[in-house]
Amino acid sequence: MILRKVRNEPRTTRQDLVNDLNRAGTTVSKKTISNTLCRQGLKSCSARKVPFLKPTHVKARLKFANDHLNDPEEEWEKVMWSDETKIELFGLNSTRHVWRKKNDEYNPKNTIPTVKHGGGNIILWGCFSAKGTGRLHRIVGRMDGAMYREILANNLLPSVRALKMGRGWVFQHDNDPKHTARATKEWLRRKHLKVLEWPSQSPDLNPIENLWRELKVRVAQRQPMKPEGSGGDLYGGVGQNPCCSVCKPCQELQETSHLCNCKQRFLYQILSFFFWCIKYLFHTIKWKLII
Repeated sequence: MILRKVRNEPRTTRQDLVNDLNRAGTTVSKKTISNTLCRQGLKSCSARKVPFLKPTHVKARLKFANDHLNDPEEEWEKVMWSDETKIELFGLNSTRHVWRKKNDEYNPKNTIPTVKHGGGNIILWGCFSAKGTGRLHRIVGRMDGAMYREILANNLLPSVRALKMGRGWVFQHDNDPKHTARATKEWLRRKHLKVLEWPSQSPDLNPIENLWRELKVRVAQRQPMKPEGSGGDLYGGVGQNPCCSVCKPCQELQETSHLCNCKQRFLYQILSFFFWCIKYLFHTIKWKLII
């Protein structure tokens, strides 16, 4: 009963199982349930967050995977990946675990300082390829199509030259309206830039997400200072001059080629996810027919 319940409803809690068994006339503890599931190779894990996909998104991702599944690594090394991200200036950008004793949770060594409303953040645009990291640009205010094209002109093209991408390089960006606007497409055409066709709702396919995560972790490891006034002197000046504090750990990430060379694994994950969707839909239709 325990295994059947968990396999059919993975979000079931141990307390739910205890209650179900009690109603069936069996008294067990949460520990017993944990041991039973553990012996079957099941353990409690955080549910993986994935983009919300409509059928059209699934179809586009599947086509992308099939089109590029057999591409050699040399082809991915020609891609200049780009994206925007937000970095919190105070507090962590990711979960942090600490080892502590009972009732020692408020020891300063075991806490994470926070301020109201997050303490401010910065929005960054960046790019990278297998040859290294490109320029990092801070976005001030609300970015529109004109600002995005200016960012590409002042940061993308110089990055391509600095990294010596050579002829035949390919530019990647997502399907944000600013990226797909007619004026932006015309700008890319005039610059003779080849753009990688990208499926919507696919941030998990962009290897720059791994770079952003590493960057956020390294920034978060810096001891935060007390914010003063608006903007504050956080992380040793990142609030006022982010490229001084944020680019430094970014430049330390020299081994970037492995981030690009894992694309085939991502493509296999798309196919795997697609078959999970098919399996789910099949069972849904099957149950509806039974009902």
